[in-house]
Amino acid sequence: MNIHTTSRGTARLRLTAAVAAPLLLLCVACGGGDDNASDGKGEVASAPDEPTTGEGSGKDKGEDKDSSKPAAEGKSAFYDAQVKYVRCMRTKAGVKDFPDPKLSGYLNWPEIDKVVDPKNGGVEYKGGKDGVCVPELQRAMNLEPKRDAQKDYESMLAHAKCMRDKGVSKFTNPTMSGGKVLPGGDPSPGNPALDPNSPAYKQAREACKGKLLEGLDGMQ
Repeated sequence: MNIHTTSRGTARLRLTAAVAAPLLLLCVACGGGDDNASDGKGEVASAPDEPTTGEGSGKDKGEDKDSSKPAAEGKSAFYDAQVKYVRCMRTKAGVKDFPDPKLSGYLNWPEIDKVVDPKNGGVEYKGGKDGVCVPELQRAMNLEPKRDAQKDYESMLAHAKCMRDKGVSKFTNPTMSGGKVLPGGDPSPGNPALDPNSPAYKQAREACKGKLLEGLDGMQ
């Protein structure tokens, strides 16, 4: 079940706004970690061969939800599509140090944050200047493995509570609407009440990042 969201006022979610509307999907990005898929030569590593868990959407081939397509193949397709997006960002978008996706296929937001040029208006979050790499990103989003909305909601709820416990008192809870998850976070996205760049916010996010399931970092 896909997760729909609106901008929560953080820069990384601008990418969502750039591509979610035509697809009715959310690009769920992964959290930090040391499992980048680089081959050490500046190239994006090939998709992992070892079996993984999860279930591919099969939307790119017109497969229905009862397809017998192996889960590992679905995750591999998602990873491969993200690799193509990363290559596009490094070449067409000119972000030569754009980081590899994680082995799970999700983008590595903490590493992407490090290559953002504040003078460029956040194009690194939006598929490059003029959305040059948005088609590649859309294809990757279509291949994202199915998620359990209830588990995602519970994860984001635990994260929101942790953020408040760690000092970000205005951090709001996620909500469920029509089987879809609406992330919490800033109570006023249009006129942000929270500063994600403040030391207190960063400390809270670091302390609470373990509450978020794979692929949910950056949503709230």
